[in-house]
Amino acid sequence: MEFSLLDPGLLTFAQTTAALNVQDAVQNMQGRGWQVIAVTVFSSSFAQALKVITKLVTTGKLDLRMIATTGGMPSSHSCCTMGMAVSVGLIEGFNSVSFAIALCLAFIVMYDAAGVRRTVGLQAKVLNQMMVELFSEHPKLSTERIKEFLGHTPIEVFVGATLGCAIAIVFNNLAIHQHWHIP
Repeated sequence: MEFSLLDPGLLTFAQTTAALNVQDAVQNMQGRGWQVIAVTVFSSSFAQALKVITKLVTTGKLDLRMIATTGGMPSSHSCCTMGMAVSVGLIEGFNSVSFAIALCLAFIVMYDAAGVRRTVGLQAKVLNQMMVELFSEHPKLSTERIKEFLGHTPIEVFVGATLGCAIAIVFNNLAIHQHWHIP
């Protein structure tokens, strides 16, 4: 028996399979995929808002600029990526490829926040001090400072990651028990 790529039976099978895959994808998006996006956005926003409160408690000053800054307690990058990963795990399963990818991404982001970005911030601090000492006699040469507050301490990353996990668990449980869905 010979098969041709132009065989009507094979074409019908391919078209049916493609249509089912598209329908499955649409149903999954209408199902719970939106929860991952909602958890990610909410986690990041909540962590950024907590930075304002943390600054208020530690310094006694209300600094709304903290909403849009990097660095500080808690790490919003760690919060949103771990929230995303846990949300994917709750929806797809903690042994799924999707969860593994999301978790690896979260680890990379957290490593970057506590390692690379923090080191760059410390180097910026040293460079700013050098600029003050070198250019103090020549104020016209340079008055611009490099941003020092870039990264996170390991505890800021840990708190952010823990907060993201908690938000994902609470949000996904509410979504299931309240029957939240996109019509």
